[in-house]
This record gives sequence, structure tokens and C-alpha cells, in this order.
Amino acid sequence: MLLINALLLVPAIFLIEPIERLFIFIAILLASDIFIMYLLGRKRNKELDEIKAIINNIRKNKYQTEEEINLDPHLLSLQKAIKKMFIKTKNDIDYLQRLQKMRSQFLANVSHELRTPIFAIQGFIETLLSGAINDKKVNMHFLKKANHHTINLSNLLNDLIDISMIESGEMRMNYGYFDVSALLEGIVNEQKNIANEKGIKLIFHSFNDEMQLFGDKDKIKQVIVNLLQNAIKYSEKGSVEVSVEEAERTASIKVKDTGIGIQEKYLDRIFERFYRVDKARSKSVGGTGLGLAIVKHIVEAHGSKILVKSTVDKGSEFSFQLKK
Repeated sequence: MLLINALLLVPAIFLIEPIERLFIFIAILLASDIFIMYLLGRKRNKELDEIKAIINNIRKNKYQTEEEINLDPHLLSLQKAIKKMFIKTKNDIDYLQRLQKMRSQFLANVSHELRTPIFAIQGFIETLLSGAINDKKVNMHFLKKANHHTINLSNLLNDLIDISMIESGEMRMNYGYFDVSALLEGIVNEQKNIANEKGIKLIFHSFNDEMQLFGDKDKIKQVIVNLLQNAIKYSEKGSVEVSVEEAERTASIKVKDTGIGIQEKYLDRIFERFYRVDKARSKSVGGTGLGLAIVKHIVEAHGSKILVKSTVDKGSEFSFQLKK
């Protein structure tokens, strides 16, 4: 605007006479400038008010989609920036709401899982104190039951601590190369008594015993133990097999059973905390409901993914890869 005024004023000085007319021209020029600036300022204030209103509406969560946010065409770049801000804010709010819901469900599940063994232990102790302690026919039975529930309670608390540390990033992983054959063979030997008690044949398929895999040996052992114990729990007959399939740069560790299997619609949910496909059956075979969630977190911490294939009444196969 100053440049336009200068272009008009310079020739006017030489062309307009007398001097009074020049002053009048300058006054008109200034007045028009003031009026134009007033109109521009008014328009700018209107735009600013519109922007403020949109931001307030975003803050109050009044918009459902970014398409509801519209500014003047010449503010297109600003409109895009506001829409990006809206999408990020909405995603953050949705995430926090899901997180809050998960936290509430988690606390409810923990309370329920803790209540069961605590009430059971309390009931057995009260029965013993009421006189059953002197009855040789039942006192050892009640004590063994109470001890069984204390073991379940201890396992639950250990799993809660593990999953809490994993999800908060406080669990340290000690990565290194380890002898996978020796590790798997040792785990299988440790679990054979449990399998034999159920009449399940536990099979370890030998492979390249010089193979070294990269990972946290103790955490990988925890994964294999969880998968093996689950396979044994949910198998009434047949076998549980542990094998390794070698590739050029990786190796896939597999645990396969001939158990009850899992319906396809539940496969995406079995790794959720406390999720049980058949709650009644899961309670009868024991477990904390956190084992597969811990398995998932540990495997993902190794940059891998836990895979599952299952057929109802035929069995399941869990597998994951580690780098060589």
C-alpha cells in the first residue's frame, strides 16, 4: 500500500496546482488508506474470531470429523494445519479413553483373580481353626488345598509384576547369543513329569546343536515354559512337540500340541491379559490368564511376532522367530 501511495504521490507533486489542491489530494489519499486499513483489520479480526471459535470447539470436542472444519479459501494452509491438529488431538483422546477403559478392566480382573485364592485360603484356614485341624481325615487335605492356592496366588503376583515391568519399560533385557538346543532340551526335561502325569507324550525334535540364536536367554526360557505348560494343560491326550525350523538368518521355534484347539474368531484375543476362551475350563486347569500376554510382550521385545495356527479338536501350534 505504501508503494502505491508513493507512485501516486510523486507525479501528483509536479502535476497538481495550486498547493492547496495537492494537500486536498494527499488528505483524500490518507483517508482512503485509513478506510481500506479499517476494512482489512475488520476482516482480519473476523477471521481471527473464526479461528478462535474453531480451536475452542476442538478443545470442547464438538467436532466429529475434520470435514466440519472450514475456513476462507485464502486460509487453506492454515485450515490444513488446524485439521492435522484436530486429527492428532482426537486420536490422543481416543487413545486415552481406550487406555482408561483397559486400566479399569485390568483392575477389575486383578481384583477378581486375587479374590479367588485369598477367599479359598481364608475358608480352609477358618475350617481348620474351627476344629478340622484335629481331624486327621481332613486336616492334611485342607492344608494341601490352602498351599495349592498360595502357589496360585504367588504365580499371579509374579506374572503381574512381570507384565507391569514389561509394559512400563522397566524390565531390562540381557541380549546375547545362546545355545538354543541345550536350552530347549533342558526345558523339555523339566516339563516331562507334568506331561507324564496327564499321559501326554512330550517330544523334542533334535536339530543343529551348534546353532546360536540372539536374544535374552532367560526371557526366551520363560516364553517356552509358558507355551509348553499351556500346551500340556489344554491337551487330554496325544503329544506336545518342540521343534526348530532353521532359515538363512533366522530360526523359528515351534510348540505344537494335539489339544482342544482354538476357534479362529478367538485367535486375535488370546494374547489379551486375563482373556480366556472357555472361562470354566480355564479355571479348572489353572493358570493366571497372563501367560500368553507375557509371551507376546517378550517376543515383540525381540523384534519378532508370536504366531498361532489352530484347529478345534485337533490342536494348536505357536511359533516365533529369533535372529541367528
